[in-house]
Amino acid sequence: MWKNRNVWIILSGELIAGIGLWTGIIGNLEFMQEKIPSDFVKAMILSVGLLAGILVGPLAGKIIDQQAKKRILVLAGAGRLISVVFMLIAIATGSVWWMIAFVVSIQLAATFYFPALQAAIPLVVKDDDLLTMNGMHMNVATIARVSGTALAGVILVYWSLSSLYWISIVAYGLLLIFTFMLRIDEGEGKEAIVKTEGAKGGFMEVFPVLKAYPAVGMTLVMTLIPLLFLGSFNLIVINISEIQDSASIKGLIYTFEGIAFMIGSFAVKKIALKWRTTVILFFFASMVAVAEFLLFFAQSQVFTLAAFTVLGFSLGCFFPTAMVIFQKQMPKAYHGRFFSFRNMLERVVFQVVLLATGAFLDIVGLHVMVIVFGVISISLTTIFFLQMKQRKIQLEEPVAAEAIIPVKSV
Repeated sequence: MWKNRNVWIILSGELIAGIGLWTGIIGNLEFMQEKIPSDFVKAMILSVGLLAGILVGPLAGKIIDQQAKKRILVLAGAGRLISVVFMLIAIATGSVWWMIAFVVSIQLAATFYFPALQAAIPLVVKDDDLLTMNGMHMNVATIARVSGTALAGVILVYWSLSSLYWISIVAYGLLLIFTFMLRIDEGEGKEAIVKTEGAKGGFMEVFPVLKAYPAVGMTLVMTLIPLLFLGSFNLIVINISEIQDSASIKGLIYTFEGIAFMIGSFAVKKIALKWRTTVILFFFASMVAVAEFLLFFAQSQVFTLAAFTVLGFSLGCFFPTAMVIFQKQMPKAYHGRFFSFRNMLERVVFQVVLLATGAFLDIVGLHVMVIVFGVISISLTTIFFLQMKQRKIQLEEPVAAEAIIPVKSV
């Protein structure tokens, strides 16, 4: 795998772009802290971008399956680059509306970019290397997050807020250069015909496929559990910073969670040799709930960092495992629509969680909220486990290549 130039191009591009992404995210949080006092209003602004992604998701899935993945990556990368200009205007004018334009435009670009990238990865690496590649890709994203947030903290001390977005522009520009260097062989013949003819139905084509591949459907549902924490992540970090009256805790939280994630993504390959896929998914979904319960003691820096360490390690084991199930068991002809559907589903959950988090923080506070979230997480994990046993779904069993997928053209 390491001799594959496409692997290095993807990882290098994502590292650079990730740094630009996270300097921008920290800039967004800083801008909102200055301009918007209410947590609920902050959540509303962030949810606008997610809503835009939800609306465009079905179109994105069809286009990704019909068009070359590289072309989609290039155009979406250019869109991310252009969107940063809106945030520079927002800072210059002090206008929240220009920030909303930035949030919407960058989410629209992400709606095309990330599903296309997820669909491209199985085309550039062998099936046996998917777990390693997914782990490395997520590690690179985590390194970028830790580096980007640390860099953003330094820049905010010595330079202006707009400097963060100039770094984003440079990063997205370099990502475009790396994307042009990709060589993706999408194949010819039968699979290409299926993609072209089946893509017309959009997300409606995904549901019969999920029915034919129940392990994929169950894994998709399982990935919603960590989103309860992830969707509220940034608002929780801001709130903890206020509770502890410490600006530095933000950087520590991102650092501890990021390092733990990287350790988890390396460890999961060893864990997978001893644990079944089912055990990995359900155990680490439960550990996300444990991390939420630990935040009841958010006034303590030790408990706070412990909670985010548990979260990071759990996600580092959970997501690479889930991604391998998606990439191996979902037919490649449906990857674009499936990953777009997954991203749209995540955006819906993120939006609900964002609004709920903002309301909870304004009304009952962090301590009550994390207990509620922890109970929901552990309850959902138990319910999904019982359903899996009742339906006798085996996540470990490979799906037969000759499985018939009903396809309807609309």
